Amino acid sequence: MASEKILLVDDDFDMREVVKLYLEKNGYTVYTAEGGVQAMNIVGEVNPELIVLDVMMPHLDGFELCQIIRKQTDVPILFLSSKDEDMDKILGLGIGGDDYIPKSTSMPVIVAKIKAHLRRNRVLLQEKNDGNVPLSTQPKSVINYPGLVIRLDSATVIANGATVKLSAKEYRLLCLMAGNPERVYSMEQLFELVWGVNSLGDYRTVMVHISNIRKKIEIIPETPKYIKTLRGIGYKFNGAYAE
Repeated sequence: MASEKILLVDDDFDMREVVKLYLEKNGYTVYTAEGGVQAMNIVGEVNPELIVLDVMMPHLDGFELCQIIRKQTDVPILFLSSKDEDMDKILGLGIGGDDYIPKSTSMPVIVAKIKAHLRRNRVLLQEKNDGNVPLSTQPKSVINYPGLVIRLDSATVIANGATVKLSAKEYRLLCLMAGNPERVYSMEQLFELVWGVNSLGDYRTVMVHISNIRKKIEIIPETPKYIKTLRGIGYKFNGAYAE
């Protein structure tokens, strides 16, 4: 959609201009900021549909800024960084980022990833507005397991008697798997179903999100009872869950 607004935050002027140029050529409205304070003002004023953050910025880095923004909005947040270490990627995804893209990635691929995240977010918003159950074959408004309740009508998750807060992607993953117990999903399938784009062999995004879900719904995340890992294959939700 040509009217979709994107916020690009990077202290490198040349990088901002290059990415902005490519996105505007694809019909997007692009707002730019060189730092966190300016970015937060823009988020409050224009409500962008997607945010692209650099990681290494003075005063307030991209990770810190992501955590602040996540308290206000669930729109896709993509890190675009010169740092390409696995730990940085895991950290970025773990604090609420939806993707982590090295700056060495070609601009056509960067734009394609942004388009995919925007497209998937439109689907999520439409499902929410229509009251549809995302990716679940269960017609019920509640998915109920011992110690875990997912209220689909209000997008509420109660684990071990306490309401837990999941990101949009974490919630979608949980609904998909809990709504289809015992079905085995490869990491590639989960990525394509939830993110709406091919993983290109990078499965760490799925692994980090599954880990985050386990930390929020499991009593002992290291020995999960709900989402089981099938080594070399993928994951499944334990439909035969028993205490």
